[in-house]
Amino acid sequence: MRVMNILHDSIVDGRGLRTVIFFAGCPHHCVGCHNPQSWNQENGTVMTDEEIFQEVIRNELADVTFSGGEPFLQSKEIEPLAQRLKQEGKNIWCYTGFLYEELMNHPHHLALLKHIDVLVDGRFEVSKRDLSLLFKGSNNQRIIDVPNSLKCGTECMIDDSN
Repeated sequence: MRVMNILHDSIVDGRGLRTVIFFAGCPHHCVGCHNPQSWNQENGTVMTDEEIFQEVIRNELADVTFSGGEPFLQSKEIEPLAQRLKQEGKNIWCYTGFLYEELMNHPHHLALLKHIDVLVDGRFEVSKRDLSLLFKGSNNQRIIDVPNSLKCGTECMIDDSN
């Protein structure tokens, strides 16, 4: 997997203390992106599932966030990592420029979704930027409870007002 960075002890990339894995590659190229160096999938460092796993579990107290770039560009590779992290009891958030509905139509994306607890979906839109929002950059983005959404067959939003 191509990884731009692994950041420990974040409190802005999901609820609670989190270890954030920033994956390389993004097709969306959102205007105002906070991480444009991640657009090129050849940037970053090649890391194995085991190397990332060991780096993440070093911090026993932190849960995990997948960010980027676009994590779903590497969904086939990330899925086994997500499965192992869930087995360790980690709560997983994931940021994506794709919409939940788009991800449901791709088998590798769906396989990864099954290990994600919360999905923040939608492209960042600078015209809809709102600094008062929790866990998202623009008000078009949604915070989705993935396990309940998969059960119900429709998107179940999480109230992000607190």
